[in-house]
Amino acid sequence: MTKDEYNECVQHFSDGLFRFVLSNIRNRELAEDIVQESFVKVWERRDSIPLEKAKPYLFTTAYHTLVDQTRKKENTAFVSEEAASFINARSGSPHYPDVQEVLHQALATLPKVQASVILLRDYEGYSYEEIGNILNLSESQVKVYIFRGRTALKNYLKSMDNLIDIES
Repeated sequence: MTKDEYNECVQHFSDGLFRFVLSNIRNRELAEDIVQESFVKVWERRDSIPLEKAKPYLFTTAYHTLVDQTRKKENTAFVSEEAASFINARSGSPHYPDVQEVLHQALATLPKVQASVILLRDYEGYSYEEIGNILNLSESQVKVYIFRGRTALKNYLKSMDNLIDIES
């Protein structure tokens, strides 16, 4: 991979990679660090990574780094400022959350692997095979996790308490 190809990768993939990591850990600074570390690893291995493999390599590296960070801080809950304000607002006056808030809350209820497969499939557009390669899962495991995750999201979103907070 040349310097220009690397710069092209940064330009095309950094936003999607950041969204993927941030959706999983809900900590902006840590997400930025993980994305930066992933790009550093690509740069260090640029001679052995062809351009067409850069995107899967980035997502795989970011996912493994994310898992390592999560394991290190196992007892620490990663909650974004938006989620915290949403939780605090629910205990007070009526609050009408926007769709983004509800989706963040719903994704936060899923196990990490289910949230990851849904984000990679529905937000980033990866195929089942590509997701399996990134997360070291079989294609059938990916399909099962997506089905279970979507079912859990559907059940979560069906509850009117999660959509509109109504004072009786």
